[in-house]
Amino acid sequence: MSRARQPPLVTGISPKEGPAWTKVTIRGENLGTGPADLIGLSICGHNCLLTAEWMSASKIVCRVGPAKDDKGEIIVTTKSGGLGTSTVSFKLLRPERIGILDQSAVWVDEMNYYDMRTDRNKGISPLSLRPSNPLGIEIDKGKIPQKDMEVMFPGMSGDFTSEKFSATWYLIENHAGSSFDQLKIAANNLKKQASKKNEGSLAYVKGGLSTFFEAQDALAAIHQRLESDGTERVEGSMTQRLENILNRASDTADTLFQEVLGRKDKADSTRNALNVLQRFKFLFNLPLNIERNIQKGDYDVVINDYEKAKSLFGNTEVPVFKKVYAEVETRIGALRNLLLEKLLQTPSTLHDQKRYIRYLSDLHAPGDPAWQCIYAQHKWILQLMLNCRDEFITTIIKPHPLHSPDPTLPPLGDTRPSALGRLSHTASLKRGGSLRTPRPSTWRFETPQQVQFVEKLSDVVIGQLPNFWKLWISYVNGSLFSETGEKSGQVEKSKKNARQRQNDFKKMIEELTSRLVKLIRGALLPTTLPQGELSRYGGWENKTELSGAWLTQIIHIVRGCHDALSALEIPNDLLQVIQDLLLELRVHCLMMTLLHTTEDVKRLAEKEDWIVDNEGITNLVCVIEQRLLIILSNCQYLERRTFLNLADHFEKHGLTGTEKITQVSVDTVRELDRKLFEAYIERRADPIAGSLEPGIYAGYFDWRDCQTPTGVRNYLKEALVSIITVHAEVFTVSKDLVPRVLSKIVESVADEMCRLMQCVSSFSKNGALQARLELCALRDAIAAFLNAESNASFKLALDALPQLHSGADKKLLEELLNKFKSSMQLQLTCFQPSSVQPVKR
Repeated sequence: MSRARQPPLVTGISPKEGPAWTKVTIRGENLGTGPADLIGLSICGHNCLLTAEWMSASKIVCRVGPAKDDKGEIIVTTKSGGLGTSTVSFKLLRPERIGILDQSAVWVDEMNYYDMRTDRNKGISPLSLRPSNPLGIEIDKGKIPQKDMEVMFPGMSGDFTSEKFSATWYLIENHAGSSFDQLKIAANNLKKQASKKNEGSLAYVKGGLSTFFEAQDALAAIHQRLESDGTERVEGSMTQRLENILNRASDTADTLFQEVLGRKDKADSTRNALNVLQRFKFLFNLPLNIERNIQKGDYDVVINDYEKAKSLFGNTEVPVFKKVYAEVETRIGALRNLLLEKLLQTPSTLHDQKRYIRYLSDLHAPGDPAWQCIYAQHKWILQLMLNCRDEFITTIIKPHPLHSPDPTLPPLGDTRPSALGRLSHTASLKRGGSLRTPRPSTWRFETPQQVQFVEKLSDVVIGQLPNFWKLWISYVNGSLFSETGEKSGQVEKSKKNARQRQNDFKKMIEELTSRLVKLIRGALLPTTLPQGELSRYGGWENKTELSGAWLTQIIHIVRGCHDALSALEIPNDLLQVIQDLLLELRVHCLMMTLLHTTEDVKRLAEKEDWIVDNEGITNLVCVIEQRLLIILSNCQYLERRTFLNLADHFEKHGLTGTEKITQVSVDTVRELDRKLFEAYIERRADPIAGSLEPGIYAGYFDWRDCQTPTGVRNYLKEALVSIITVHAEVFTVSKDLVPRVLSKIVESVADEMCRLMQCVSSFSKNGALQARLELCALRDAIAAFLNAESNASFKLALDALPQLHSGADKKLLEELLNKFKSSMQLQLTCFQPSSVQPVKR
């Protein structure tokens, strides 16, 4: 037995109020299983079933009839669920009743009104009250295109209200998926509707039969009187009298209703004018709203209102609309000029530039505002660079009294990090260079003006060029424009313009870098400038000559500037002039350093006995490395002995709070030890690891085509000799440092061998045997200093080689390894573990 359905429940109606014949949408639950299941629908007590159109179990569309109740519920009745309930109500608005002679400002006729824009009558057609589904079964729209239907049924129509209605067309279009039984039900529904219509017409005739007889008798009497009177038009005849009566009645009616009809025409005109004012209030108020929003800076609101007005009234032919819209265009033109002026103002942020460009794009500004902004920024940066030079040329800095700088002078020595310092922070750390530190208040007076000028000039370039470059990139990829710009095709237009102007922008970058280089040359290398450019970029003749230390600082600044520009992915050919400048600055710095330090070097060399021959070759580097090892040894001694002894003495004499001092001291020494150790390992490990690849492939060696191995090749022996040399150097200073240093050296060598073996695409049989021999020989020779990382590297390297399956190959490998150990036994004795105490230095 099937489960009983719930009664219908109406939970919403839209709209909630309106006059008679208002079309409403009813929503709820259990509103029927189909059109045939819906047997009752009343709104405010009026039966609306005739105009009801069942859409689904939760939706019904109908028209409200002229109900007696002003407000009432919506009651739905179905066969499956019975009488329903409602949680909402509908309010019926009743028109005011006005007599034919009563005065009224508005003619109450809400069923029809005239629309000026579309020039159409909005009256409700009686056909609109017909059911949209005459068959009474569920509509299933087919997927056959309209054009195909017109070809199949030429000259016909699927609209059942049309004179050329085709039933076949209608069934294919609306009931392609209906079954035959459903169509039979639909046919019965049509028959019932036709029979009801015929019965209604017959009942109407039967009810008015007596009236018809009375009218027939009256007409017969009139006919007899006319025949007896005659048909000629003579004065005093019945026909003439009847005509006179009708004319007087017509004149009286015209007199009575002329004023009323005039009022109706006037009311119609007034109402249409009010409708126009209400509908187009937005347009009439738009010029004033644009002015107000511009003053508040709400440019987005202005643009949205303009786009709306343009879509509605851009092509209007109504004179009043054209006049108001022309005023709107005048305001928008003024806004375009204002935004363009703000866009070209300098200085400005990249965010503001992109914002103003988007605004101008959405307002369809003429020209190319983005390129105008790029050009203005280019000119401004060039002028900033010249102003920087003029500032240092014309400004005379007075000596500082008692180390107190004059606060009125320009902040040339600002202790805050500059743009160059911020951008080159990471690069300086990677290079091991020094970063700018907070400067004392006397820095501006102690630093030469050329150095200050180069630093500030670099800050100007690094501070402005990144935004300039990013603006161009945004211009190229079209990200400057909003979604509106994408739809209107401005993005593609921008990309096309950018492709055409690539050479122009390249010339801009070249001009900026060229001016940067020329200004620096004018301050430091004036002889490298053409004679005609000295007056513009020179002017430093009265300044003091810089020493090598100051030139080194300038090179550091220029190099940081070059690295910062390279990080922007500016092409290298545009930065080549800066690289050429760096090379000439290095040469100049070297020459100045040699000129100023020749005598000092001679005296120091004679004192320390560093010169070993007449060619000037010294052992200065070796001495520095040896002293580096001594400092490392001393750091270990401080950490393990000195600080512990001091802590014991502090505790013995009752001093408190020394734990933090001891910990900070130990941490500082450890940090110094770490940095020095890394520097030493880098100087020693890189040459050894770097010699492996050239040694392996010396003489065009190929792993895929080599002879049967006869022993370990010389490059491996040279690498071992280099490792032994480091061992001897470290052992001379501190035996405790030997394992620490050698393990890192060995780790670097193992990583490089692993990399080289993994890069080989394929090995021949002899190649695999040769590679395994050299890896095993190297691993066994330095086994005393292998750690977990180096062991893993050797394992990965050996796994990259083909395995040896032949017993003869394994035997040959073992013999060659024993031969290598015998030949290198004397040299490798120094690799034996030692427990000698560290030497105090």
